[in-house]
Amino acid sequence: MRIAVTGSIATDHLMTFPGRFADQFVADRLHTVSLSFLVDNLDVRRGGVAANIAFGMGQLGTRPILVGAAGFDFDEYRAWLDRHGVDTESVRISDTLHTARFVCTTDADHNQIGSFYTGAMSEARLIELKTVADRVDGLDLVSIGADDPEGMLRHTEECRSRNIPFAADFSQQIARMNGEEIRILLEGATYLFSNEYEKGLIETKTGWSDAEILDRVGHRVTTLGARGVRIERAGEETIEVGCPDEERKVDPTGVGDAFRAGFLSGLAWGVPLERAAQVGCMLATLVIETVGTQEYQLRRGHFMERFMKAYGDEAAEEVRGHLG
Repeated sequence: MRIAVTGSIATDHLMTFPGRFADQFVADRLHTVSLSFLVDNLDVRRGGVAANIAFGMGQLGTRPILVGAAGFDFDEYRAWLDRHGVDTESVRISDTLHTARFVCTTDADHNQIGSFYTGAMSEARLIELKTVADRVDGLDLVSIGADDPEGMLRHTEECRSRNIPFAADFSQQIARMNGEEIRILLEGATYLFSNEYEKGLIETKTGWSDAEILDRVGHRVTTLGARGVRIERAGEETIEVGCPDEERKVDPTGVGDAFRAGFLSGLAWGVPLERAAQVGCMLATLVIETVGTQEYQLRRGHFMERFMKAYGDEAAEEVRGHLG
């Protein structure tokens, strides 16, 4: 199964604030917020939702096709992704702009405040999926993640016109999108990804109920934080999968991307939806135990030991052969 992953390619500048954001806000002054946080740590890491997802899929051996726009400073990042099983030949390189930047501060409660500079990402709107599909002899699924908004719309419309199944995954871009844009991007999606908060925001902005959205998409996949994930389909029984126990909680950045990487890899393997969700939750657990979104190591034996402990022998047996 050939899966293209579209979305942002960026570097993450991750900082740690030892206090709580909530203690810094004055209830009757929220309309004039002016805050500065003295942070303890700074880590510069590779990131971007599409690159994070593709890296995770590469670790699982599914050879994803990364589709996005990066800057003239991308060479080292490209070599890293190539070395970890990602097809980067369809990344567009800007002649004038830097690769996008994500700057994020995490407090003691693991709440986050972030800003995103688009940079070369703005050129994603110039990428045509047909060129990608022709190069790899067809696409079976396109995951359309947070990216240049015009690029997201173009990819969605092209998937519909060429009858390519697609997954709608707005994540960070949902805050700036209006209801009409969201309705266009989710209509006809085979999968709709969001977390619980984004789920409510999608319904509020579109004016559609949960049932109305389920009538417009094949599967609604909602991540529930530490409680795992819920998969809904119109007229079908809901699937709920919990998360494996964490050995430690270090950094939540990229956990949602890791879930998607595991879930999409499960789809590529052809395992049932519940099993794919379990793989996603296991990978997400590895990421929350590591600083950075692509710094974890997927050791097959360790992965399977923890997967079996969380989900049982039958689940492990069904996944083991795909991991090698």
